[in-house]
Amino acid sequence: MNNSRKAHWDKIYATKTPGEVSWTQETPVTSLAFIHSFNLDPNASIIDVGGGESQLVDRLLEEGFDDVTVLDISERAIEHSKWRLGKSADQVTWVTSDILEFESNKKFDVWHDRATFHFLTTTEEIERYVEIVKGHIKANGFLVMSTFSEDGPTKCSGLEVKQYSETSLEEQLGHDFVKIRCLKEDHQTPFKTMQNFLFCAFRRSVD
Repeated sequence: MNNSRKAHWDKIYATKTPGEVSWTQETPVTSLAFIHSFNLDPNASIIDVGGGESQLVDRLLEEGFDDVTVLDISERAIEHSKWRLGKSADQVTWVTSDILEFESNKKFDVWHDRATFHFLTTTEEIERYVEIVKGHIKANGFLVMSTFSEDGPTKCSGLEVKQYSETSLEEQLGHDFVKIRCLKEDHQTPFKTMQNFLFCAFRRSVD
């Protein structure tokens, strides 16, 4: 695991509450809307990459999804989410891993990533991530990707990020993913600033 990256995020989650980090959403409305649009069965397998303290997992459990995985590099973030969920945390598969080192025999119906991909700024990191996604989504499965848009921030949590347009994101993912739709959205942070995000949904093409 990239120890410096892990240390950075563990420190963030150890020293800041959800109200003190920019990405907090009480209800992840747009992510849920994309997931609902796929008309999934309750037993569909869903992974939330970089899930941290996101409440997406709470909402998915409330809606009856019973095969949910949350991955984050920060063990502290995962422990905070487990505490928040209480006994319901036992229904979730929790994975502490740098996404670039993630390995599993499981393939998912939905891969959801809100604000992890844009922290990968080198060609090597981006290509590695795309290969991991390709290897862990079922044929005809779905990818929901959210990154900072070209109108969004250039840094977050003290780190450089990579901004994307609809076209550049599609190009990075390559022909293995067929775009369904994209939208841009202003996210109001807990401290009332605005960040512009690009949300896109893709279908994994059949091998």
